[in-house]
Amino acid sequence: MRRSLSAAVVASLSAFALAACSIGGGGGDSAAGSGTVVSYNTPQEWANWDDVLKQFTESTGIEAPNDPKNSGQTLAALTAEKESPAADVAYYGIVFGMQAQDEGLIEPYKPEGFDDIDENLKDPEGNWTAVHQGAVAMLVNTKELGDVEVPKCWNDLTDPKYKDKVGYLDPAQAAVGYSVLTGANQALGGSLDDFKPGLEWAEKMAENGVKNPAQTATSSVQQGEIPILIDADFNGYQLAAEGSPIEVVYPCEGTLSIPYTMSLVKNGPNGDNGKKLLDYVLSEEAQKLFAESYLKPVKDIELPESASEAFPSDEEYNKLVKGTDFAKMNDVQDGVIEEFQKVTG
Repeated sequence: MRRSLSAAVVASLSAFALAACSIGGGGGDSAAGSGTVVSYNTPQEWANWDDVLKQFTESTGIEAPNDPKNSGQTLAALTAEKESPAADVAYYGIVFGMQAQDEGLIEPYKPEGFDDIDENLKDPEGNWTAVHQGAVAMLVNTKELGDVEVPKCWNDLTDPKYKDKVGYLDPAQAAVGYSVLTGANQALGGSLDDFKPGLEWAEKMAENGVKNPAQTATSSVQQGEIPILIDADFNGYQLAAEGSPIEVVYPCEGTLSIPYTMSLVKNGPNGDNGKKLLDYVLSEEAQKLFAESYLKPVKDIELPESASEAFPSDEEYNKLVKGTDFAKMNDVQDGVIEEFQKVTG
């Protein structure tokens, strides 16, 4: 996903460069005290980070404030602050972790429970480790769809009866959008060496009036502006739990997992506390808290009742949701996006 990630960094870097001068690392201000850990991209309203960090503080006595950045802003901030880090840990999508590693912004640490994580969900040296994951799914506003049947498969969406009713984020600008394109390609018989099936699907979708917003569009499906949004499954489950008429559908041909990872920032001001937080997020307690926001744990734990009732059975989920070679997915992105833009106009 290097194309969109780089764009996010360039767009945000100058703003964070000034912030880095005033924030600084190295222990001079209150954020660098021994009783604090600074985590980037841990908003209160996302993935239950509010409860996770509160419980961490209760368990350890270490203050852990929330941070409102997204993954691209986090990478930009780490870059701007490289010589004097302000953060101790960073949270982001898996390919952001790969890029942070490539740019020398993070350092290896294998948290407690590291050995229990699937090989495809961690750097072997511990530069980044998945802490939970979602999956690409169709979020369907059944009320807005009316008498039109709920789609079940990728190919269903190209049917004229769904004309102007479907959207997914622009793959050229959003990591989730590129995950959608990759998931469709993989499910329809393509591979990371052959994106022809996915690009043909994208071309048909464009002809059928698909919408490709650049920014998060969950409010659009909630309000019915985009009756069918192809997005992260946990966003749909959360909307449904809040009372919206949203059905989460994993495409019948299969779909792609979306792992989220964490890293220890290189030379962070509170490195020991950063390690403790990384240990904690893989604990059973934290994994259950993440699952309360409908993210799939990366460890084998008993799910909270709300998540257990929302998710399909493990057998069905594992049959439909697949991983991929995320490093290669990152490497091939530029060429794929160039072709995507050609076929979709």
